[in-house]
This record gives sequence, structure tokens and C-alpha cells, in this order.
Amino acid sequence: MKILPVDKIREADAFTILNEPVESIELMERAARACFKWIKKRTNSSQPVKVFCGPGNNGGDGLAIARLLAKNYFEVQVFIFQPSGKFSNDFITNLDQLKQYPEVSIIQLNEGDKIPEIHKNELVIDAILGSGLTKPVQGYIAQIIRQINSGESITISIDVPSGLFCDENSSATNGAIIEADYTLTFQFPKLAFLLPENDQYVGQWEILPIGLSQAFVDGVSVQDYLIGKEDCRLLLKTRNKFAHKGTFGHALNISGSYGKMGAAVLSSKACLRSGAGLVTCHIPKLGYQILQTAIPECMLSIDENEHFFGSVPDLEFYNAIGVGPGIGMEKQTQNALKLIIQNSSVPLILDADAINILGENKTWISFLPPDSILTPHPKEFERLAVKTKNNFERLSLQREFSIKNNVYVIVKGAHTCISTPKGKCFFNSTGNPGMATAGSGDVLTGIILGLLAQSYTSFGACILGVYLHGLAGDIAAEKISPESMIAGDIIKNLGNAFKSLKPTSEEND
Repeated sequence: MKILPVDKIREADAFTILNEPVESIELMERAARACFKWIKKRTNSSQPVKVFCGPGNNGGDGLAIARLLAKNYFEVQVFIFQPSGKFSNDFITNLDQLKQYPEVSIIQLNEGDKIPEIHKNELVIDAILGSGLTKPVQGYIAQIIRQINSGESITISIDVPSGLFCDENSSATNGAIIEADYTLTFQFPKLAFLLPENDQYVGQWEILPIGLSQAFVDGVSVQDYLIGKEDCRLLLKTRNKFAHKGTFGHALNISGSYGKMGAAVLSSKACLRSGAGLVTCHIPKLGYQILQTAIPECMLSIDENEHFFGSVPDLEFYNAIGVGPGIGMEKQTQNALKLIIQNSSVPLILDADAINILGENKTWISFLPPDSILTPHPKEFERLAVKTKNNFERLSLQREFSIKNNVYVIVKGAHTCISTPKGKCFFNSTGNPGMATAGSGDVLTGIILGLLAQSYTSFGACILGVYLHGLAGDIAAEKISPESMIAGDIIKNLGNAFKSLKPTSEEND
């Protein structure tokens, strides 16, 4: 799914109005109906509703929602604020329609008026300011926002929490921002929703389709995307009846050191479970019995060192090479990694300590094989690049890093972000907080390595690997709860994640 910046969303609205054709007021009505249906499904008419409306089209959405709620016997109060007394045309139309419901209390708030109290049992709908915000919210509107935030009621923001910038950082502005429990956004997610500093404002967000022109969406060029199920279905390869283990490639997983052999076990097992035909794990001598016992399906290449990786095996027999989980930072390990970078004929996947080593030897980055994949968490990415002030700045730097070095970078997090050598960014839509556990990153490395071994492109392995990793985590969380999850639970549910991507018999029919 494409993530459109605010200016492109406006163009999508205008294109739809012109070419469907449809009146702008009807497009607003579609948005209001979608929000009303979502709200009605999750609450009932016994809960009082307060709707706060600004003067623009976001406020018009709020008025239309208030009308639909009143029509369905909700107790509704509407508060309107506009210091200049100017309203959008569609706002005025919806206000006139709402006035036909005398049971709805409509209150104009002027600068300096007492701000209404928010009670715990009420539902608050925030339709004050939309996506067109151009400056931080201060003054009386900021006081209204802070009053809403200080209450204990459930708050639903329409399209975007009031005060939040969609395409740039909001945290340094010192403006007031609604702290929504839910955000109902139209047709596309906003980029801000996918970055961690905005979670306190956005809450749980839902995308509500409102019928914007598919022709426009198909044709518009964007930099950012949200990975969905259908995207991954298109990437997933079908296995041939006469295929054999050689068909699905031979992966080399260089991992583990003294005290960290679990990383080798988890990444190798994930590699096998993701479909690689053969997996060889290169480990220090002390790991021999551990790996042979834990994963009998895995072949071993034994390093000459007892406790760490320091010698490079022959690389020519492998279709994919992964380095990093649990390898440590020994000087011999660093020298061996340098040799692998210099001699590999295939893209590498580098994780954990391999990334930390690159962070200490940044001149090596430019020698990485084209289309290699790096899988840092945010702090590891800082070691590769520089520390950034916020996640918008980090995202821009990540994009530049991929372009400059011709690599894929996967920065792990709630919406794991993949940047490509072409400067595109893809955000994951699967995963849950239960995956914030030791070894989860090792599992991701193994999954992507297994996909690379099967001749998926680096792009395909990144997209499919990240989605499957999160999806397996979601299945695990549903079974045993996020609190109880460990990394091995992700591996156990990889099979179900693959199965869920395949069309059901009903879909085939």
C-alpha cells in the first residue's frame, strides 16, 4: 500500500472529485459514514459523545459524524471553535444539516470561554484540525487539546490527531497535540503513524476506505509503502513437484561464540524453517555438540578457534551467506568479516555484531557486495551512521545510507522499516510487542537468509522475510500472549505464517 504525503492526498481528493465525478460534500459524507460505522460497532447509544470541531473540512467530518450519531439516538454535544469566524463551504453545509436535529447541543467556543469538562464515561471525537496543519498549535485551541488529554475518556481522532504533523517531526515544536486512543484515517496511513515518537498521539490507528480514485493511486509516485498481505502473496514462490533440496539453495550461517551459541541455534533453525534446502552453520569449536543436538538437520563448518569465529570457510559453495548473530567483537572476528566482505560473490546479510564491527570500521561499508542486507536495531544503525534527533531524521538518513552504499537496510522496530538502494522505504504491518525479546532478531536474520538461499532477490527476501517474521509473531501472541513469548515461538509458527499467505480453497474458487 502506498503512503501518500499530504499534498498527494489532496491531489487524490481533487482527482476523485473531478473524474468520478463526485461532489466534495459527498466525499466527506463517505468519510463520515465510514467513521460512524466503526464507532457504532464498538460502542452504544448509552455513551454520551462530545465532538470538537475546527473550522475546516476536518471539522466538517466531525459535524457529519455527529449527525449520523444523533440519527441513531446517541446523546451528542458539538463544540465549534473558529477565531476568525470563517468556515469551509462543506463545513457550513454539514452544520446546516446538523441543525435539523434539535436534540444535538451545538456550542460555539470563543477565545477565553470556559473549556468544557471531559467526563470519564464520555466518548470524545477530535475533529479540530486535520492533515493540513502548517504550524504548531498554541493559544486557546492548545488549551482545548490539553483539556481533552487530561480527561479519562476515550478519544477518537478523525483522520489525524489534531496538532500532529503528518510528514515531518512534531515532537520538537512544543505545540499541543491530541493524545488519541484511536485514529480513524482515510484511505492511506500517514507517515507519522509509523514512527515511534508519535505512538502516544496516534494510539491504535485504522485505515478506512472512502473510495478515492484507484487510477490516481496506481499512477502516483511515492517514496514510502506499507507492506500488506497481498504484496507478500505476489512474492511467494510456488514449489515444483520435482524440486529437490538443491533446488532451494545452500545457506551459510556464520554465528555464535562463547556464551552466545543460542544465536546460532535460533538463526539456523529459522533458516531451515523458511525453506532453505541446505543450511551450514559455521561455528567455533565449543558449539559442535550444541548445534548437532539442537538442530540435527543443520550441517556444521567448524572454526579453528575454540570460542569465536576467526577463520573464513570456502564461500564458493553457498547461494547465500549470513554473518553476525552472536559472533562477538574479537579482533580475529573483525579481520575474518573483512575477508568475507572482500571475497563474497553474493549479497550478504549482516546482523548484530557484524553490524557493530562495521560501525567501528566504516570504510569497509563501501566494499559490501551490491544488494547486501543489514538488519540493525535503531542503536546499531546509529553506530553505522550518526545519532539523529528524531525518527524523521533517522528515516531520511537511512534512505540516504541505502542509496549511497547500494544496500538494503532493515531498521527493526514496531513498524520495521526497509530502505532500498533506490531510496524507497517499506514499513511492516505485522508484529507485536511480544517480539521484543532476546533472539527475535536472530530469527529474522535466519528467515531472510533462507529466502536468499532460495533465489529470492534481496528486495523480495527483505519484504517477505520481515512480514513473515511479524506474522509468525502475531500467531504466537494469539496462542500464548505477548508477555509469554520467546524467540523460539516465532520459529514454531513460521509454518502457519507461510500457510496464511497461500490462497484458501474458497479464494481459489
